[in-house]
Amino acid sequence: MIGHPRVHFRLTDSTNERARELAAAGAPHGTIVTADEQSAGRGRQGRTWSAPPKSALLMSVVLRDLRESHALLPFAAALAVCEACECEASSPRCSIKWPNDVQINGKKLAGVLIEGRPQEGWAVLGIGLNVFIDTDDFPPELRESATSLLIEYAAPQVEVMIDAVVDYLGAWVDSPADAILAAWRSRDALRGRAVRWANGGKEGTAAGVDDSGALIVETVDGRVALDAGEVHLSAG
Repeated sequence: MIGHPRVHFRLTDSTNERARELAAAGAPHGTIVTADEQSAGRGRQGRTWSAPPKSALLMSVVLRDLRESHALLPFAAALAVCEACECEASSPRCSIKWPNDVQINGKKLAGVLIEGRPQEGWAVLGIGLNVFIDTDDFPPELRESATSLLIEYAAPQVEVMIDAVVDYLGAWVDSPADAILAAWRSRDALRGRAVRWANGGKEGTAAGVDDSGALIVETVDGRVALDAGEVHLSAG
């Protein structure tokens, strides 16, 4: 059961780091680590994740007994966040920018980071969700690209959002791959849009995802599948 036991910190460097330590020490499947504030939160592509104290959902989950069907965990986590926000915050419909950035109106609301040791049978799933963050609380460079539940509609208490995300995550983690893919595709923020990758050196049009979760891009040289890396919308 996801959500038990729970370890909470008022301040920690990274919930993912604490969860990794617990996983390595034998913490059971479903253990969650939460925090009011992080001093060294991590995002994808080596970025940092920061938020004022008690303003964001900061949570990491220990997952064990991983199987091949769990290859879509990043998709499942993003779906759980979308449904939790729409249910508890009455937020506008969320979309997902491949692979797992949750957006509202084209602005990033939440992100997912998965780290782990598959050879040891565990992974840590980190989720950061902006809840009580106002526009002025974001760093200047993020004010045009990031958002929060407070800005978009309504902001329930962070604890309410933790409970909701845990519940939806429990439902999605073991769902069949075809169900995860179908739900994710219905929220695809990139399909049909011009994108670039490889530091802007390559461009094409996003054409959905294949059954492995790779992003399909139509280019002048043919169709390519991207299974990792950073993808950006092209200007214009």
